[in-house]
Amino acid sequence: QVQLVESGGGVVQPGGSRRLSCGASGSNGDDYDRGWCRQAPGKEREAVSCIRLSDGSTVYAHFVKGRFTISRDHAQNTVYLQMNSLTPEDTAVYYCAAGVVAALHPSAFGSWGQGTQVTVSS
Repeated sequence: QVQLVESGGGVVQPGGSRRLSCGASGSNGDDYDRGWCRQAPGKEREAVSCIRLSDGSTVYAHFVKGRFTISRDHAQNTVYLQMNSLTPEDTAVYYCAAGVVAALHPSAFGSWGQGTQVTVSS
């Protein structure tokens, strides 16, 4: 089991930026695809992005494409989510996740962090 810990959440103004970080611990912490999902109040959890272990390729949900960037630091066993041009619709709890991702969907991930709140508001 991979232990994941997110950080970087907070309140940001519309149009602003925020970077989330996700550290992993455990003997196999760097052996999985890594990604981010989010869940807004009253809504189902949705996948945002992932970065694959095999070749570093990235996948984005259509609603963040061009605004969010996922990256991975293997030496630090850390994954980042750079979020730009944020809107109130991006307000959610953001979860770091690990798994084997064939298709971008929350069910592809087997390990989860505790979540970090991102609120976009003026």
